[in-house]
Amino acid sequence: MTPHLVWFRNDLRLADHAALIAAAARGPVVALFVLDDETPGHWRMGAAQRWWLHHSLVSLGRSIAERGGQLIMRRGRAGPIVRALAAELGAPVHTLIHHEPWAAVQVTDAGAVTEHLGVTLAPPESVLSGTGGRYRIFTPWWKKLLEQMPPPRPLPALEVRWADGSAVASDDLSQWGLLPTAPDWSGGFAEWQPGEAGAAARLADFARRAARYDAARNLPSMEGTSRLSPHLALGEVSPNTAWHVIADAVGEGVAEPYLRELGWRDFAANIIEQFPDHGDAPNRDTFNHFPFIDDPAGLHAWCHGQTGYPIVDAGMRQLWATGWMHNRVRMITASFLVKHQLIDWRHGERWFWDCLVDADYGSNAQGWQWVMGSGVDSSPFNRIFAPIGQSAKFDAADYIRRWVPELAKLPDNLIHAPWEAGVALIRAGVKLGRDYPAPIVNHEAARARALQAFAVARGQP
Repeated sequence: MTPHLVWFRNDLRLADHAALIAAAARGPVVALFVLDDETPGHWRMGAAQRWWLHHSLVSLGRSIAERGGQLIMRRGRAGPIVRALAAELGAPVHTLIHHEPWAAVQVTDAGAVTEHLGVTLAPPESVLSGTGGRYRIFTPWWKKLLEQMPPPRPLPALEVRWADGSAVASDDLSQWGLLPTAPDWSGGFAEWQPGEAGAAARLADFARRAARYDAARNLPSMEGTSRLSPHLALGEVSPNTAWHVIADAVGEGVAEPYLRELGWRDFAANIIEQFPDHGDAPNRDTFNHFPFIDDPAGLHAWCHGQTGYPIVDAGMRQLWATGWMHNRVRMITASFLVKHQLIDWRHGERWFWDCLVDADYGSNAQGWQWVMGSGVDSSPFNRIFAPIGQSAKFDAADYIRRWVPELAKLPDNLIHAPWEAGVALIRAGVKLGRDYPAPIVNHEAARARALQAFAVARGQP
């Protein structure tokens, strides 16, 4: 029988995979993954996510092998590789629809490819206003999306007739160099379990905690978030599966705050379809004139958690150590970089892209442009997070103790602003500038400077 080629991309699962289901219904299946560092250009996958990809491919390859198949792996420009292998096998090609700008280029280059849904809750182009236009603001978009919800229930992994792929050339994954070696900085990644089984375990764990999500998600000292984002980013679990498991566990009403976050992910796909350069260019012209500061030393301090603001430093150190950062702290750290330090948001976006195991082009760009105020749907620029107030409001003392151990002996009420701790700082044996950095900027002065820079961008004196 004619084999059918399933081209896996960032959808590394067997369950609820429409391309695999369609191919398996038509004949024996050959599975392919291509590591394409060429088509995305400077948006090639970052270092932390490459670590995740390695382990996810090991997991997927093992699952396919246990069922009698083989995951073919190739490296290079995806389109021509897919086209050539399809011609070699005489096989039709199936893949899921992805929304990054380079994903469409890959499919065009690959020739005749049948695309299937499965990366978003609904096709972004199906969520339209009353006049038939695309939404650019989340709230009305979310209300419109809900008219199509819930999404279809996920389909389990089915019996697949895997074609004999032993004669097909495949790369050795260990030769791709996805894992860090000199040095190996991934020691803190041990808490993660990449792969479809890891995604299922994480989802089951969150289902037991989901009723508390709305109350706990903004508290970085608590295990209040789902931590499903890396699994969703690599497609080890479908958004439909996440929706139904959580909604079934606690009811759609209680689950709504989390389901809304799944919706934000869809909304980001909607935005990058309309603005493919969303990761590189502001959507508001004002920010093309913003007087950013070239400050390599300040950028280095931010990247490495040495700003002197404990909540910022805790977040940046968590990111470096684990490849992930609490969502509330992502907003605080991003706001600090662009508004306290006046450093171009794209520097922070690129750092996140390289360090996050859950890096997603649409979500990352949307998040940074939201904080900067430069996106089509964004926070006003003059909404400047006060890191001390945010840290106290969201009870981050224990979070700081974990990631900024120099300050662990300070009491809760003083740990957010150690330069104000006085005698307590001395008793804790901490000297600012020696054991922990003094603040690199003054909050009030930085706020005033940021507002002045925004006025300049708007052409005001």
